[in-house]
Amino acid sequence: MEIFPKKFIAATREYSTKEAHVNAPFFRKSFVPPRGEAVRVRICGLGFYELFVNGVNVTRGRLAPYIANPDQSLYYDDYDITDKLSEGKNTIGVWLGNGLQNNPYGDVWDFDKTPFRSAPKLAMAVYSGEKVLFESDESFKVAPSPITFDDLRAGEHYDARQEIDGWNLPSFDDSAWANAFYVNTPAGEAKLVKAEPILVHETLAPVSVVKTPKGNYLYDFGLIFTGVCRLRIRGERGQHVRLTYGEIAVGGELNMANITFGDRSHVDYSQCDWYTLKGDGEEIYTPRFTYHGFRYVSVCGITDEQATKDLLTFEVMHSAVASRGGFTCSDETLNVLQDSVRMSDLSNLFYIPTDCPHREKNGWTGDIALSAEQMLMNFSVENTLRDWMFSVRNAQDYRGAIPGIVPTGGWGFDWGAGPNWDDALFEIPYQIYRLSGDKTVIAENAEAMEKYLRYMWTRRNENGLFCYGLGDWCQPKSNFQFTTPEEFTDSVKCIDICDKTAKMARVIGNKALQSLAENMSSEIRRAFREKYLDGDRITVAEQTAVACALYYRLAEDCRESLQKQLLELIADADYVFTTGVLGARVMFRVLSEMGEGDLAYRLITQNRYPSYGYHVARAANTLTESFFELEDGTWLRKDRKKHDSLNHHFWGDISAWMIRHVAGITVNPEFFEPNRVEITPDFLSALTFAEGRFIHANGEIIVRWERAEDGSVALFVTLPRGIFATLRLPHGFTCACDELMEGTQKIIVCKA
Repeated sequence: MEIFPKKFIAATREYSTKEAHVNAPFFRKSFVPPRGEAVRVRICGLGFYELFVNGVNVTRGRLAPYIANPDQSLYYDDYDITDKLSEGKNTIGVWLGNGLQNNPYGDVWDFDKTPFRSAPKLAMAVYSGEKVLFESDESFKVAPSPITFDDLRAGEHYDARQEIDGWNLPSFDDSAWANAFYVNTPAGEAKLVKAEPILVHETLAPVSVVKTPKGNYLYDFGLIFTGVCRLRIRGERGQHVRLTYGEIAVGGELNMANITFGDRSHVDYSQCDWYTLKGDGEEIYTPRFTYHGFRYVSVCGITDEQATKDLLTFEVMHSAVASRGGFTCSDETLNVLQDSVRMSDLSNLFYIPTDCPHREKNGWTGDIALSAEQMLMNFSVENTLRDWMFSVRNAQDYRGAIPGIVPTGGWGFDWGAGPNWDDALFEIPYQIYRLSGDKTVIAENAEAMEKYLRYMWTRRNENGLFCYGLGDWCQPKSNFQFTTPEEFTDSVKCIDICDKTAKMARVIGNKALQSLAENMSSEIRRAFREKYLDGDRITVAEQTAVACALYYRLAEDCRESLQKQLLELIADADYVFTTGVLGARVMFRVLSEMGEGDLAYRLITQNRYPSYGYHVARAANTLTESFFELEDGTWLRKDRKKHDSLNHHFWGDISAWMIRHVAGITVNPEFFEPNRVEITPDFLSALTFAEGRFIHANGEIIVRWERAEDGSVALFVTLPRGIFATLRLPHGFTCACDELMEGTQKIIVCKA
């Protein structure tokens, strides 16, 4: 059984508010370790911490240990510090930031009202073997640090004049420091962090620096990504420098319209870092307890001489997940889109899967439900997602309901949830098992899934269907109005949730849960057909509705008619897609399954609104929050109704479409055989070659096809040992084999 230290200490009872700021605290304690024995530390710092041993920063990554509601989930880190110790006196130092423990600028989602809000605090134990050498207690010495304010969303303020040299060294005299005191222990369930740490992965120099009409300096880093800027400067004591981070520049000035909340946002507290110089030669500052999503940085408070390219360096940060799969082809638009999906994925992996890395930084359940498959096909995110699922389960309320954001202090149950968002509880374990064969993630979540199913059943309406969530979000031209009824999309997702649960329950041998899910699915399907199927047509004449009916196989006896209906709807829309995120998640897949891959390609890549290609043509390097028509020469919406984020991932299923349907790699197609792969390439007429990769537990799978001038296609398939693969070709093509062997083989595919 894991033992977690639960004695929390603090340096002050005061915490930052909008009206008054409180410095981030230092903690330190000296000790003499036993000779020749291993020593380790287990720590929970709330909100964030940095851990020092004899002045050396040993923290596993930025923003440690995690981003969570501490009254629901407490995340701890372990460190072996043996090689950092010396004989005699040694010193442990901790620097604490607010994190989610105190988030006054999270008021849009009520984080400013959470019952767990408090000053930063920590629990720690130092061990030698199984023996506790000491725990966090009132003997720790504390003092305010030069960080005078920090907030996960708003930014950080640092006054270098308040620096305390050597504060974390054994030789430092802390006799004038105050003592820590005990505070209440949060109610959350404890666990060790297994998610990958947040690290700096690369550094970027600005591509340009220009003086703005307002007299500031605009640093352009050439692309949108996430992290912080390292400031390197020489100046006068007391000089104040402000860095404001954003995605859009208009008229030579930074424009924050797309990542603020209008009147609800606070001037100078939207992605702003402040630095006050001590005036002692070259000074270097990197924010510790925040991060930002940006391309541009507006710098205020510097002179013309200080405004050099060396002033700022972009430290790109995100969770350190390994690359697992990918796609490339002869079409540059698809290649840019694949890269954009991956950039948006990484930008939104900061322990939790967020919706955007600037305005919100929230763990929206619907976003990751839509992206789980493509993220798992591109990156090894199992540990990150499983750690977040711990918070999801702990956020589930007594009824079984799931909030729309996790973590939350209570916001998101009344608005922002519903079946298509709550699906994260099901989609994540479903896709992790499907792609890796790991059953434990299903077992971990089975109880929560059953609890949710029983809650879901209480939300049936008079039609025997469901309507209690968000609809087909971000539908183009709709201004967040859904032309496919919410009852339709909610009920379809409830069927899908039941079907996935039944499959997962079968995998772990939970017959009672399997039976419950199958019976519920059958009943909802009956009610759905009664309401929404008229003869052999779907009564809702929308692309989303018909594509969902096809993808989730809700009327297989009418499949040909529904396929015709979908093609008619696309033609009626002048060959653009009109779906929101729920419809886009399935429609391109459905078209490929119908043999209409070329049409799916056209809808995705064409350079007219709305399409992905429309944004690629305007040099987007990440995915936008929605498809909106742009003002000429800007990234502002032409209708000026709402300016959206340029870095969301929930439109990213096109990456899975590329890997699965264009390159043709489908792992575990029937769900019950993780070592079974189906190779189903689609030789799109616009492409001369395509290649997809996926690293399976058994090894890397690679599929590449190349079109010859005579119309034949050379197909190259690489399979690791233990993988059983079947080849299925598009209509009109033939070859001499269908069962594939391990190793690499070349297959010539000809038109029939």
